[in-house]
Formats: sequence, structure tokens, C-alpha cells
Amino acid sequence: MVTLVDYPAPVGLLSHAGELRMPFSDAVKYCILGISIALVLLALAILAWQIFRCCRQTDSTYAQQNTVNHDLLYSDEKATTAGNYYGAPSTKVEDVAAKVCRLSRCLPQVSFPSSQADGDVGEQETIKKVDGSLRFSIYHDRLQSRLVVTVLQVEGLSEHSQTRSLQPFVKLRLMWARSKGVEVAGSEDEEGDGAPLVLWTVLQEWRTRIVKGSCNPLFGDQFSWILQEDEDTLHHAKLRMEVRDFDKFSRDTVLGEVRVPLGLLNISYPLELQKDLQIPQKDLVGELLLSLKFLPTSQRLEVGLLKVRTVFTEIRSDAALYARISVQCNRCKLRYQKTSSVGRCLVTVFNEVLMFAVPELPLEQCRIFISVYETRTTRKSTKRLIGQLSVGRERSSEDEHWTSMMRSVRQPVAKWHGLLI
Repeated sequence: MVTLVDYPAPVGLLSHAGELRMPFSDAVKYCILGISIALVLLALAILAWQIFRCCRQTDSTYAQQNTVNHDLLYSDEKATTAGNYYGAPSTKVEDVAAKVCRLSRCLPQVSFPSSQADGDVGEQETIKKVDGSLRFSIYHDRLQSRLVVTVLQVEGLSEHSQTRSLQPFVKLRLMWARSKGVEVAGSEDEEGDGAPLVLWTVLQEWRTRIVKGSCNPLFGDQFSWILQEDEDTLHHAKLRMEVRDFDKFSRDTVLGEVRVPLGLLNISYPLELQKDLQIPQKDLVGELLLSLKFLPTSQRLEVGLLKVRTVFTEIRSDAALYARISVQCNRCKLRYQKTSSVGRCLVTVFNEVLMFAVPELPLEQCRIFISVYETRTTRKSTKRLIGQLSVGRERSSEDEHWTSMMRSVRQPVAKWHGLLI
């Protein structure tokens, strides 16, 4: 049997424990207490201010909603009275004022440029003024039948964004037309004078290095291409050079371009030129047979890619084409779709139909963006843009093809469109 015995603590330890006190004076204690009380009062004041703001915002939101409900009920009452129908109106009001208010506080107060739905179509907004000039040299070596182009410098660029500095580079395209009289059905000049557009093909593409943070970048990059000097090739070729601003997270912005017709220059010796940048324009590089059908009951839009007609100088067995189609309706970007790859020839036949579920009517704005790419079956992750087009309806305008589709719903309507680059 175990007996518990309580031993009394030493008297010295108890006396020392009773003498333990805070090593602060009374003045310091009162200061700490006052600071604590002040912090508590400040927290209560902030809480009261937040509750007051929340109550005010709720009251204003309810007042706006009641006003909207009154207007809708009054309009519905007038409509039913005119139609001799007496029934309870059905209203659906979405409270978006609070969401807009929250987003306006989160977003910075800056002006954003208008952009297209697709990252490739419509690389930039309409440019009204272009600043700067491009200095380059061009030379055609007759002995080696080689065209040599050297990009020297870009001068006088202006900053178009206040959030980041310029990162300019130059993209070059060597383009060739089979003849000056090539016409595309239903295509006319942009000026509306009825002149036929020239059908071009891109022989070669280059791009210079990127110079960061400079409005007068120096390049010195040299490019060459084997080009025969005869009447059919050199005289119908041109060099198109675009000055672009590189953007890693978005599409590049075209700052301006320079076009040089090789048939009008004497390039048998090195020729250095400096030309002012002009407003970028598109060139016709092919045709695309597009079929559209709208199903109003199921709210579906069927986009059929039938044929693609292009011009190229050499036929490659490993070249294939595919298209990337995206749709934007009522400022809602739908998920894009791709067609299968088909071997490239003069007339590439796809005969594929892709379906998109569009939002409810009315369709205030709907655009279809199509980009055609060339790939190599023997290479991986290699693609080259052939051309682009856009068809659809805007608030102020409407394409002829879109109008024909809306007039004959549930029936496919096919039409040729020009591919631009």
C-alpha cells in the first residue's frame, strides 16, 4: 500500500514568488494601456465606416433595381394594353451594377485599344498616323543569282504605350505575283475603283532581332535569297518590310511598313534607301470557299471550310494546310476549332463543317475569323501563316455573305472570300 505524503514547500521560495512584479513603472503601464484603448477605438471606427458604406451601396442598388422594375412593368403594361392582352408581365432583371462597381475599382483608369477576337486576324487597330522611317540596302548578285537585303536602322518611332517601352523589330516578306492581270472573283480594289487585285505568293519570310527600349534601333541584319533575274520573276517581285513592336503576352503591333517593287529599281549594285513608314495594308494571297448555315432553334452556327485556292512556286510533298476558326458573338469569344491537315496543292479540298453554339438572339455582333496555316509533315512544331479572313456582322455594317445566311436560315450558303496577309 502506497501512502502519499505532502511535503511543505520551502518558506524561502514562497517569499520570493510573492515578491515577483512587472519590471515597469506605472507611467509605462498607463502608456501601454492608452495605446491599446486607442487601437481598439480605431478598429471600431473603421468597422463602423465599412458598415455605413455597405448600407449606402445596398440602398442605392435597391433604388436602381426598383426604378428598372418600374420602367419594365410600365412598358410591358403599355404593350399588353395595345395588344388587348391582360396578363402578368414576366421580367428578368440582372443586377450588374455591383459587379461593374467592383471591377471599376480593380481595373486601372487607362484607355485600352480595341482588339479583334482572334490573335492573328487584325493584328492591330486602324492606324491613322505613322511616324518614322526605315533605312535599308538591297543588292542583286547576278553571278550567284542571289538577292541580298540588309536592314540598317529605324528612325523616328513614337511611343504608343505609356506602360512599357518599345521593343521594335522588322519582319520582311519577299512576295511575287505570277502576272499583273490576275483577278479574283468578286474582289476589287479597296478604293472601290473596280481595279482587280493582284494575287501574290510569299517566297520567303525573315525577321530581324529585337532591340529593346529604343525609338531609333540599329539592326545591321542581312538576309539573302536565290532569285533569278528575268522578266517573269524579278519584275513581278516586291519586298514588304513591316516594323513591329514585340509583345510576349499578346500579338505584335505593326507600327508601319515599307513596300519596295524590285522591278522599278536598278539593284545590280548595292543600293541604300531610306523610306518613310506607311500605313499597313493587306495583300491578296488566295481564295477560300466558305459555307455558312444558321440554325435558330438550336442556336448553332455551322461553318464549313470547303476549298482553299493558293498560288505557290514549288510543290512540296510534305506541305499540308489546316485552318483555325474562331467565332465571337455579342462580345463573347467562343472556343476556337481546327480542321484536319490536308496535303497542299493548287486547290486544297477540305469539305469540313465545324459547329459553334452561339448565344441567344438577337446577335448584335458576330464575327468569324479564319486563319490558314501551312505545316510540314516531316517536321514538328512548324507552321507558317498563309492568309486570313473575317466574315460577320457588326452593329453598323453587315457582310453580304452574312446577310444571305440570315435570309435563308437552315440552308447552307457558300461563297468565295479572299485570303489576306
